[in-house]
Amino acid sequence: MNETASDDQKTEDILSVLPASAGRRWMGIIVFFALGVLLLWLGIANSPSFGWRIGFIVFGVAALWGADVMRRSTADEIVLTREVLRTRSGRVLTRVDNVDKVERGAFAFKPSQGFLVRLKTPTEPGWAPGLWWARGTYVGIGGVVSGGQAKAMAEILTAASLNMLPSYDDD
Repeated sequence: MNETASDDQKTEDILSVLPASAGRRWMGIIVFFALGVLLLWLGIANSPSFGWRIGFIVFGVAALWGADVMRRSTADEIVLTREVLRTRSGRVLTRVDNVDKVERGAFAFKPSQGFLVRLKTPTEPGWAPGLWWARGTYVGIGGVVSGGQAKAMAEILTAASLNMLPSYDDD
């Protein structure tokens, strides 16, 4: 599948796209929101002391903020091309030639329904709740994504990092 990003950019070969699963996305947002409302209610209505009241209110506001961050971040998608693993919005998570290993095992330190990418050199840290995180030589992909789609992307990324993808030249 080919996609034209703009007139200034060449057409890139998209190998896989990993969007957030609608059901998981909204369940995560609703749970974050409900936690925020519950903590605010505890801070306003039932706090035993002033310290508890402030604590509940602060954590309630933080949970509501977290719900909004998750809502915005999961509206994005993860895109795998022959050259990079990036978000649809343009944030490059890593170059394919920087991938050392892709881990999907049960004991891998990976997000739910996702996979862990070990890198040869460190990447810029970042986090999109429910979709991806990056720190040092690790990039975690997953959270509120479809497990089947994440597995397919992990397999394609593994093949791409080992230069095992077929080339389709127009020549």
